[in-house]
Amino acid sequence: MAVKIVCRNKKATFDYFIDETIEAGMVLLGPEVKSLREGRGNLSDSHARIKGGEVFLHNMHISPYPYAHYQELDPLRTRKLLLNNREIKRLIGKTEEKGYTMIPTKVYFNDKGRAKVELALARGKKKYDKRRALKEKELKREIDQARKKQDY
Repeated sequence: MAVKIVCRNKKATFDYFIDETIEAGMVLLGPEVKSLREGRGNLSDSHARIKGGEVFLHNMHISPYPYAHYQELDPLRTRKLLLNNREIKRLIGKTEEKGYTMIPTKVYFNDKGRAKVELALARGKKKYDKRRALKEKELKREIDQARKKQDY
């Protein structure tokens, strides 16, 4: 069974320099898991914070599952992430450095069917870094188009 990607944070690579990534489990309720399996998750403007020795995911939107009438859940509720103590301590050390933050880059189901989130330790980009990235992307696109024309 392959990994099923539910949602990606496409703006993360544009807004941040990603230094490393970590896989973490999520504490979810039944209707949230069913909704994620249908692909109803959104990572825009979400981030992770460490509080009391635990890691929490803030502002991740999971749409309500339409057939779960027995339980009303807040789509933007804070969700606990499951990490080892060693990983949490390392993350605390990294996030205390100036400019580092934890950004979720994708949510997926692994081969065992468990919901996982990929957290990235990231540093924010400045405006000129974003402009440079756009120029490089545009230049690469032009080079690829020129190669395609040359092949024909």
